[in-house]
Amino acid sequence: MEAIAEILSQIAPLEQEEMVSLLDAAGRILARKVTSDVNLPPFEKSMMDGYAVRASDSCDGEWSLRKIGESRAGEAFGGAIAKGECIAIYTGAEMPLGADAVVMVERTREVDGSMHSSGAVHEFSNVAHKGEVLAEGRSVLSAGRRLDAVDLALLAAVGCDPVPVIRRPRLSILTTGDELVPASQKPGPAQIREGNTVFLAAAAKEMGVELLEIGIVPDSKEKLEAAFVRALDAGDALITTGGVSMGKYDLVGPCLEAIGTRPVLHKVAIKPGKPIWFGMRGEKPVFGLPGNPVSSLLGFEVFVRPALARLSGAAVEAQQPRIAMGRWNGGAKTAAEREINLPVAVTVDSDGVPLLSPVPWKGSADVAGLSSAAGFAIIAENSAIAPGELIRWRPFGCGSGAIGGW
Repeated sequence: MEAIAEILSQIAPLEQEEMVSLLDAAGRILARKVTSDVNLPPFEKSMMDGYAVRASDSCDGEWSLRKIGESRAGEAFGGAIAKGECIAIYTGAEMPLGADAVVMVERTREVDGSMHSSGAVHEFSNVAHKGEVLAEGRSVLSAGRRLDAVDLALLAAVGCDPVPVIRRPRLSILTTGDELVPASQKPGPAQIREGNTVFLAAAAKEMGVELLEIGIVPDSKEKLEAAFVRALDAGDALITTGGVSMGKYDLVGPCLEAIGTRPVLHKVAIKPGKPIWFGMRGEKPVFGLPGNPVSSLLGFEVFVRPALARLSGAAVEAQQPRIAMGRWNGGAKTAAEREINLPVAVTVDSDGVPLLSPVPWKGSADVAGLSSAAGFAIIAENSAIAPGELIRWRPFGCGSGAIGGW
Protein backbone atom coordinates (compact mmCIF):
# COMPACT_ATOMS: atom_id res chain seq x y z
CA MET A 1 0.00 0.00 0.00
CA GLU A 2 1.40 3.40 -1.04
CA ALA A 3 0.34 5.04 2.22
CA ILE A 4 2.57 2.72 4.28
CA ALA A 5 5.58 3.45 2.09
CA GLU A 6 4.93 7.19 2.39
CA ILE A 7 4.69 6.98 6.19
CA LEU A 8 7.89 4.96 6.53
CA SER A 9 9.77 7.33 4.21
CA GLN A 10 9.11 10.18 6.67
CA ILE A 11 10.45 8.45 9.79
CA ALA A 12 14.09 8.23 10.82
CA PRO A 13 15.02 5.44 13.25
CA LEU A 14 16.20 6.44 16.69
CA GLU A 15 19.95 6.09 17.01
CA GLN A 16 20.61 6.63 20.72
CA GLU A 17 22.24 3.57 22.27
CA GLU A 18 22.10 2.41 25.85
CA MET A 19 23.63 -0.54 27.62
CA VAL A 20 21.36 -2.92 29.50
CA SER A 21 22.08 -6.11 31.39
CA LEU A 22 21.58 -9.38 29.57
CA LEU A 23 18.62 -10.22 31.80
CA ASP A 24 16.93 -6.92 30.85
CA ALA A 25 17.53 -7.20 27.10
CA ALA A 26 14.56 -9.40 26.13
CA GLY A 27 12.35 -7.60 23.64
CA ARG A 28 14.87 -4.82 23.05
CA ILE A 29 16.30 -3.84 19.65
CA LEU A 30 19.98 -4.68 19.21
CA ALA A 31 21.89 -1.49 18.38
CA ARG A 32 24.89 -3.03 16.61
CA LYS A 33 26.27 -6.24 15.24
CA VAL A 34 27.57 -8.75 17.77
CA THR A 35 30.49 -11.05 16.98
CA SER A 36 31.74 -14.06 18.87
CA ASP A 37 34.84 -13.59 21.04
CA VAL A 38 35.35 -17.35 21.39
CA ASN A 39 35.24 -20.57 19.45
CA LEU A 40 32.30 -22.83 20.29
CA PRO A 41 33.14 -25.48 21.22
CA PRO A 42 36.45 -24.01 22.46
CA PHE A 43 38.18 -27.40 21.96
CA GLU A 44 37.63 -30.83 20.44
CA LYS A 45 34.76 -32.05 22.62
CA SER A 46 33.15 -35.37 23.43
CA MET A 47 29.44 -35.57 22.63
CA MET A 48 28.92 -38.76 24.68
CA ASP A 49 29.92 -40.55 27.85
CA GLY A 50 32.36 -43.28 26.87
CA TYR A 51 36.02 -43.71 25.98
CA ALA A 52 38.27 -41.48 23.87
CA VAL A 53 40.22 -43.67 21.46
CA ARG A 54 42.28 -43.68 18.30
CA ALA A 55 39.91 -44.94 15.57
CA SER A 56 42.79 -46.84 13.98
CA ASP A 57 43.02 -49.00 17.14
CA SER A 58 39.53 -50.45 16.53
CA CYS A 59 38.56 -53.34 14.25
CA ASP A 60 35.49 -55.23 13.03
CA GLY A 61 35.88 -57.91 15.68
CA GLU A 62 36.66 -57.78 19.40
CA TRP A 63 39.31 -55.33 20.58
CA SER A 64 40.55 -53.77 23.83
CA LEU A 65 42.63 -50.80 24.97
CA ARG A 66 44.43 -49.94 28.20
CA LYS A 67 42.75 -47.11 30.14
CA ILE A 68 45.29 -44.52 31.32
CA GLY A 69 43.02 -41.81 32.81
CA GLU A 70 39.86 -39.76 32.36
CA SER A 71 38.61 -36.41 31.10
CA ARG A 72 35.51 -34.69 32.42
CA ALA A 73 33.87 -31.33 31.91
CA GLY A 74 35.98 -28.69 33.60
CA GLU A 75 38.98 -30.98 34.14
CA ALA A 76 40.74 -32.26 31.03
CA PHE A 77 43.07 -35.28 30.97
CA GLY A 78 45.98 -33.03 30.11
CA GLY A 79 48.07 -35.61 28.29
CA ALA A 80 48.08 -37.63 25.11
CA ILE A 81 47.14 -41.21 24.31
CA ALA A 82 49.36 -43.50 22.31
CA LYS A 83 48.61 -46.60 20.25
CA GLY A 84 46.74 -49.16 22.34
CA GLU A 85 45.59 -46.61 24.96
CA CYS A 86 42.33 -44.85 25.81
CA ILE A 87 40.81 -42.70 28.52
CA ALA A 88 37.35 -42.57 30.07
CA ILE A 89 35.59 -39.41 28.88
CA TYR A 90 32.32 -37.71 29.73
CA THR A 91 29.89 -35.53 27.75
CA GLY A 92 31.29 -32.04 27.21
CA ALA A 93 34.85 -32.97 28.17
CA GLU A 94 37.94 -32.07 26.13
CA MET A 95 39.40 -34.78 23.92
CA PRO A 96 42.99 -35.76 24.73
CA LEU A 97 45.78 -35.37 22.20
CA GLY A 98 46.02 -38.40 19.96
CA ALA A 99 42.35 -39.37 20.28
CA ASP A 100 40.01 -38.87 17.33
CA ALA A 101 36.82 -40.72 18.29
CA VAL A 102 34.60 -41.61 21.25
CA VAL A 103 33.11 -45.04 21.82
CA MET A 104 29.78 -44.80 23.62
CA VAL A 105 29.86 -46.37 27.06
CA GLU A 106 26.94 -48.60 26.04
CA ARG A 107 29.23 -50.35 23.54
CA THR A 108 31.95 -51.08 26.09
CA ARG A 109 32.84 -52.92 29.27
CA GLU A 110 35.80 -52.27 31.55
CA VAL A 111 37.75 -55.16 33.05
CA ASP A 112 40.95 -54.82 35.12
CA GLY A 113 41.80 -51.38 33.79
CA SER A 114 41.14 -52.17 30.15
CA MET A 115 38.22 -51.12 27.94
CA HIS A 116 36.73 -53.87 25.76
CA SER A 117 34.53 -53.27 22.70
CA SER A 118 33.68 -54.73 19.31
CA GLY A 119 33.15 -53.32 15.83
CA ALA A 120 35.12 -50.62 14.04
CA VAL A 121 34.91 -47.00 15.19
CA HIS A 122 34.90 -44.27 12.57
CA GLU A 123 37.19 -41.27 12.86
CA PHE A 124 35.51 -38.32 14.65
CA SER A 125 32.58 -40.44 15.86
CA ASN A 126 30.80 -38.58 18.69
CA VAL A 127 33.26 -35.67 18.55
CA ALA A 128 32.35 -31.97 18.14
CA HIS A 129 35.11 -29.99 16.48
CA LYS A 130 36.55 -26.77 17.82
CA GLY A 131 34.61 -23.78 16.46
CA GLU A 132 32.08 -25.85 14.51
CA VAL A 133 29.13 -24.12 16.22
CA LEU A 134 30.69 -20.65 16.24
CA ALA A 135 34.08 -19.49 15.07
CA GLU A 136 35.81 -16.65 16.88
CA GLY A 137 35.09 -13.36 15.07
CA ARG A 138 31.96 -14.63 13.36
CA SER A 139 28.87 -12.37 13.35
CA VAL A 140 26.14 -13.91 15.49
CA LEU A 141 23.36 -11.27 15.52
CA SER A 142 22.73 -8.22 13.35
CA ALA A 143 21.72 -4.72 14.38
CA GLY A 144 17.97 -4.17 14.35
CA ARG A 145 17.05 -7.58 15.74
CA ARG A 146 14.39 -7.73 18.44
CA LEU A 147 15.98 -9.99 21.03
CA ASP A 148 14.17 -13.09 22.26
CA ALA A 149 15.08 -15.68 24.89
CA VAL A 150 17.17 -17.79 22.49
CA ASP A 151 19.08 -14.69 21.39
CA LEU A 152 19.94 -13.95 25.01
CA ALA A 153 21.40 -17.44 25.42
CA LEU A 154 23.54 -16.84 22.33
CA LEU A 155 24.67 -13.43 23.61
CA ALA A 156 25.61 -15.04 26.91
CA ALA A 157 27.70 -17.64 25.08
CA VAL A 158 29.74 -14.94 23.33
CA GLY A 159 30.09 -12.74 26.40
CA CYS A 160 27.84 -9.89 25.28
CA ASP A 161 26.81 -8.51 28.67
CA PRO A 162 25.83 -5.70 28.97
CA VAL A 163 24.00 -5.54 25.65
CA PRO A 164 23.97 -2.46 23.35
CA VAL A 165 20.35 -1.66 22.53
CA ILE A 166 18.49 1.26 20.98
CA ARG A 167 16.64 3.54 23.36
CA ARG A 168 12.95 2.77 23.60
CA PRO A 169 10.69 5.21 21.70
CA ARG A 170 8.62 7.38 24.04
CA LEU A 171 4.97 7.44 22.99
CA SER A 172 1.83 9.23 24.16
CA ILE A 173 -1.68 8.01 23.33
CA LEU A 174 -4.55 10.48 23.61
CA THR A 175 -8.18 10.07 22.66
CA THR A 176 -10.62 12.90 22.09
CA GLY A 177 -14.31 13.29 22.82
CA ASP A 178 -16.60 14.97 25.33
CA GLU A 179 -18.67 11.78 25.51
CA LEU A 180 -15.83 9.58 26.77
CA VAL A 181 -15.25 8.41 30.33
CA PRO A 182 -12.60 6.03 31.73
CA ALA A 183 -13.32 2.30 31.96
CA SER A 184 -13.53 2.58 35.75
CA GLN A 185 -16.40 5.06 35.56
CA LYS A 186 -20.11 4.35 35.03
CA PRO A 187 -21.25 6.24 31.91
CA GLY A 188 -23.88 8.90 32.39
CA PRO A 189 -26.37 10.18 29.81
CA ALA A 190 -24.77 10.52 26.34
CA GLN A 191 -21.51 9.03 27.61
CA ILE A 192 -19.56 5.87 26.73
CA ARG A 193 -16.54 4.16 28.22
CA GLU A 194 -13.26 4.70 26.38
CA GLY A 195 -11.23 1.63 25.35
CA ASN A 196 -9.14 2.68 22.36
CA THR A 197 -6.20 3.83 24.47
CA VAL A 198 -6.29 0.53 26.38
CA PHE A 199 -5.79 -1.52 23.22
CA LEU A 200 -3.28 0.86 21.69
CA ALA A 201 -1.22 1.07 24.87
CA ALA A 202 -1.14 -2.71 25.24
CA ALA A 203 -0.14 -3.22 21.60
CA ALA A 204 2.57 -0.55 21.77
CA LYS A 205 3.91 -1.90 25.05
CA GLU A 206 4.29 -5.35 23.45
CA MET A 207 6.58 -3.67 20.92
CA GLY A 208 8.84 -2.37 23.68
CA VAL A 209 7.67 1.25 23.53
CA GLU A 210 7.87 3.45 26.63
CA LEU A 211 4.43 4.92 27.34
CA LEU A 212 4.37 8.50 28.58
CA GLU A 213 0.84 9.88 28.65
CA ILE A 214 -2.42 8.00 28.13
CA GLY A 215 -5.79 9.65 28.51
CA ILE A 216 -8.87 11.50 27.33
CA VAL A 217 -8.85 15.09 26.07
CA PRO A 218 -12.11 17.09 25.66
CA ASP A 219 -13.20 18.45 22.28
CA SER A 220 -11.66 21.85 22.97
CA LYS A 221 -9.19 23.51 20.61
CA GLU A 222 -7.19 25.02 23.47
CA LYS A 223 -7.04 21.81 25.50
CA LEU A 224 -6.21 19.65 22.50
CA GLU A 225 -3.37 21.91 21.37
CA ALA A 226 -1.93 22.06 24.89
CA ALA A 227 -2.11 18.29 25.28
CA PHE A 228 -0.52 17.67 21.88
CA VAL A 229 2.34 20.09 22.56
CA ARG A 230 3.00 18.54 25.96
CA ALA A 231 3.03 15.02 24.54
CA LEU A 232 5.27 15.79 21.57
CA ASP A 233 7.71 17.93 23.53
CA ALA A 234 8.23 15.06 25.98
CA GLY A 235 8.14 12.08 23.60
CA ASP A 236 9.11 10.75 20.21
CA ALA A 237 5.64 10.06 18.76
CA LEU A 238 1.96 10.63 19.34
CA ILE A 239 -1.15 8.58 18.60
CA THR A 240 -4.61 10.10 18.86
CA THR A 241 -8.02 8.54 18.28
CA GLY A 242 -11.20 10.28 17.24
CA GLY A 243 -11.76 13.70 15.76
CA VAL A 244 -10.16 13.05 12.36
CA SER A 245 -13.21 13.08 10.09
CA MET A 246 -14.93 16.13 8.59
CA GLY A 247 -17.46 17.07 11.28
CA LYS A 248 -17.78 20.30 13.27
CA TYR A 249 -16.05 18.78 16.29
CA ASP A 250 -13.35 16.88 14.39
CA LEU A 251 -10.56 19.13 15.60
CA VAL A 252 -7.51 16.88 15.68
CA GLY A 253 -6.06 17.69 12.25
CA PRO A 254 -6.44 21.49 12.56
CA CYS A 255 -5.07 21.45 16.11
CA LEU A 256 -2.05 19.40 15.10
CA GLU A 257 -1.34 21.77 12.22
CA ALA A 258 -1.72 24.74 14.57
CA ILE A 259 1.14 23.44 16.76
CA GLY A 260 3.45 22.97 13.79
CA THR A 261 2.66 19.44 12.61
CA ARG A 262 3.14 19.01 8.88
CA PRO A 263 0.27 16.99 7.37
CA VAL A 264 1.44 14.13 5.13
CA LEU A 265 -1.77 12.24 4.39
CA HIS A 266 -5.43 12.21 5.37
CA LYS A 267 -7.79 9.42 4.31
CA VAL A 268 -6.69 6.15 2.76
CA ALA A 269 -8.46 3.61 0.56
CA ILE A 270 -9.16 1.10 3.33
CA LYS A 271 -12.28 -0.07 5.16
CA PRO A 272 -12.70 0.31 8.06
CA GLY A 273 -10.33 3.15 8.92
CA LYS A 274 -10.49 5.51 5.94
CA PRO A 275 -10.20 8.81 7.89
CA ILE A 276 -6.67 8.15 9.27
CA TRP A 277 -4.49 11.28 9.58
CA PHE A 278 -0.68 11.25 9.55
CA GLY A 279 1.82 14.05 9.91
CA MET A 280 5.29 14.97 11.20
CA ARG A 281 6.18 17.54 13.86
CA GLY A 282 9.86 17.91 13.18
CA GLU A 283 11.22 14.37 13.32
CA LYS A 284 8.28 13.08 15.38
CA PRO A 285 5.47 11.09 13.73
CA VAL A 286 1.85 11.78 14.66
CA PHE A 287 -1.03 9.42 13.92
CA GLY A 288 -4.66 10.47 14.11
CA LEU A 289 -6.67 7.23 14.11
CA PRO A 290 -10.47 7.06 13.75
CA GLY A 291 -12.52 6.89 16.94
CA ASN A 292 -14.42 3.71 16.13
CA PRO A 293 -12.57 0.94 17.98
CA VAL A 294 -12.25 -1.51 15.08
CA SER A 295 -11.00 1.25 12.78
CA SER A 296 -8.50 2.25 15.46
CA LEU A 297 -7.29 -1.35 15.87
CA LEU A 298 -6.89 -1.83 12.12
CA GLY A 299 -5.12 1.52 11.76
CA PHE A 300 -2.59 0.47 14.37
CA GLU A 301 -1.91 -2.89 12.73
CA VAL A 302 -1.62 -1.51 9.20
CA PHE A 303 0.09 1.85 9.72
CA VAL A 304 1.29 2.42 13.28
CA ARG A 305 2.97 -0.91 14.00
CA PRO A 306 5.36 -0.65 11.01
CA ALA A 307 6.07 2.99 11.89
CA LEU A 308 6.92 2.18 15.50
CA ALA A 309 9.13 -0.67 14.32
CA ARG A 310 11.04 1.75 12.10
CA LEU A 311 11.28 4.37 14.84
CA SER A 312 12.59 1.68 17.21
CA GLY A 313 15.41 0.82 14.82
CA ALA A 314 14.05 -2.64 14.06
CA ALA A 315 15.25 -4.49 10.98
CA VAL A 316 13.62 -3.63 7.65
CA GLU A 317 11.66 -6.88 7.50
CA ALA A 318 9.92 -5.92 10.77
CA GLN A 319 8.76 -2.63 9.25
CA GLN A 320 5.91 -4.17 7.29
CA PRO A 321 2.35 -5.02 8.33
CA ARG A 322 1.95 -8.58 9.57
CA ILE A 323 0.42 -10.58 6.72
CA ALA A 324 -0.30 -14.32 6.41
CA MET A 325 -2.11 -16.50 3.87
CA GLY A 326 -5.30 -18.38 4.59
CA ARG A 327 -8.33 -20.01 2.95
CA TRP A 328 -11.56 -18.00 2.78
CA ASN A 329 -14.41 -19.90 4.45
CA GLY A 330 -17.15 -17.37 3.77
CA GLY A 331 -19.40 -16.46 0.88
CA ALA A 332 -18.38 -14.83 -2.37
CA LYS A 333 -17.39 -11.15 -2.11
CA THR A 334 -17.61 -8.68 -4.98
CA ALA A 335 -14.89 -6.20 -5.84
CA ALA A 336 -14.82 -2.78 -4.16
CA GLU A 337 -12.88 0.39 -4.88
CA ARG A 338 -10.94 0.18 -1.61
CA GLU A 339 -9.35 -2.56 0.46
CA ILE A 340 -11.88 -4.29 2.75
CA ASN A 341 -10.85 -5.90 6.04
CA LEU A 342 -13.29 -8.40 7.58
CA PRO A 343 -12.90 -9.86 11.10
CA VAL A 344 -12.38 -13.63 10.99
CA ALA A 345 -11.98 -16.52 13.37
CA VAL A 346 -9.08 -18.76 12.39
CA THR A 347 -8.87 -22.52 12.61
CA VAL A 348 -6.66 -25.00 10.76
CA ASP A 349 -7.97 -26.77 7.68
CA SER A 350 -7.29 -30.47 7.02
CA ASP A 351 -4.23 -29.62 4.92
CA GLY A 352 -2.75 -27.33 7.57
CA VAL A 353 -3.78 -24.06 5.91
CA PRO A 354 -5.41 -21.43 8.19
CA LEU A 355 -9.16 -21.39 7.59
CA LEU A 356 -10.67 -17.88 7.72
CA SER A 357 -14.30 -17.85 8.86
CA PRO A 358 -16.15 -14.52 9.10
CA VAL A 359 -17.54 -13.70 12.54
CA PRO A 360 -20.86 -11.97 13.22
CA TRP A 361 -20.01 -8.30 13.14
CA LYS A 362 -22.02 -5.09 13.07
CA GLY A 363 -19.40 -2.67 11.81
CA SER A 364 -16.45 -0.60 13.00
CA ALA A 365 -17.97 0.21 16.38
CA ASP A 366 -18.61 -3.46 17.23
CA VAL A 367 -15.71 -4.33 19.53
CA ALA A 368 -17.79 -7.14 21.09
CA GLY A 369 -18.04 -8.91 17.73
CA LEU A 370 -14.34 -8.42 17.20
CA SER A 371 -13.50 -10.27 20.43
CA SER A 372 -14.12 -13.64 18.73
CA ALA A 373 -11.80 -12.82 15.82
CA ALA A 374 -8.12 -13.61 15.37
CA GLY A 375 -7.51 -11.15 12.56
CA PHE A 376 -8.82 -9.48 9.42
CA ALA A 377 -9.33 -11.17 6.08
CA ILE A 378 -8.16 -8.82 3.34
CA ILE A 379 -10.15 -8.24 0.18
CA ALA A 380 -7.85 -6.22 -2.03
CA GLU A 381 -9.21 -3.15 -3.79
CA ASN A 382 -10.91 -3.94 -7.09
CA SER A 383 -10.72 -7.67 -6.34
CA ALA A 384 -13.42 -10.26 -5.71
CA ILE A 385 -12.97 -13.46 -3.70
CA ALA A 386 -14.69 -16.84 -3.88
CA PRO A 387 -15.26 -19.54 -1.23
CA GLY A 388 -12.12 -21.66 -0.77
CA GLU A 389 -9.80 -19.08 -2.30
CA LEU A 390 -6.39 -18.43 -0.74
CA ILE A 391 -6.23 -14.81 0.39
CA ARG A 392 -4.14 -12.60 2.66
CA TRP A 393 -5.12 -11.90 6.26
CA ARG A 394 -3.82 -9.79 9.14
CA PRO A 395 -3.31 -11.67 12.42
CA PHE A 396 -3.61 -9.70 15.64
CA GLY A 397 -3.42 -10.27 19.36
CA CYS A 398 -3.93 -13.60 21.13
CA GLY A 399 -7.69 -13.57 21.40
CA SER A 400 -10.11 -16.48 21.60
CA GLY A 401 -10.07 -16.98 17.84
CA ALA A 402 -6.30 -17.00 17.56
CA ILE A 403 -4.13 -19.97 16.65
CA GLY A 404 -0.51 -20.64 17.34
CA GLY A 405 -0.06 -17.53 19.47
CA TRP A 406 -1.04 -14.97 16.84
